[in-house]
Amino acid sequence: MQFRLRTSKATADRLKTLQNSTGLTPNILCRISVSLSLRESNKINITEVKDQGGLEFNRNTLTGTYDYVFKALITQYEGREVSDEEYFPNLFLAHLERGVKLLENEYLYAGNYEKLIFNLLGKTEIGTA
Repeated sequence: MQFRLRTSKATADRLKTLQNSTGLTPNILCRISVSLSLRESNKINITEVKDQGGLEFNRNTLTGTYDYVFKALITQYEGREVSDEEYFPNLFLAHLERGVKLLENEYLYAGNYEKLIFNLLGKTEIGTA
């Protein structure tokens, strides 16, 4: 069982840029990214990340007390039983890699941190519930 994963260099660069723009730590950005990826209807490409020159994360840092929740969400997304070895790092990393691109696009569309948060929460305008 593996408890560490390493992102691609491109993902690490995106995370650093998003961290500088939002003030959110990389582990929080990763959780949001995986969540965004799980909203996509097209299946994830599980091919191994060839360029692993990015950031290295410990499983507990990324998922924390929500590890079982993330595994359950990924299992439901896959529509089949997922072994622990398959879940982390393979499937989690695949969703992370795709999700960071989605999060970067969301941020670029929003233009700033406040609008990004409102967009992610599904609000239509600032100040609405």
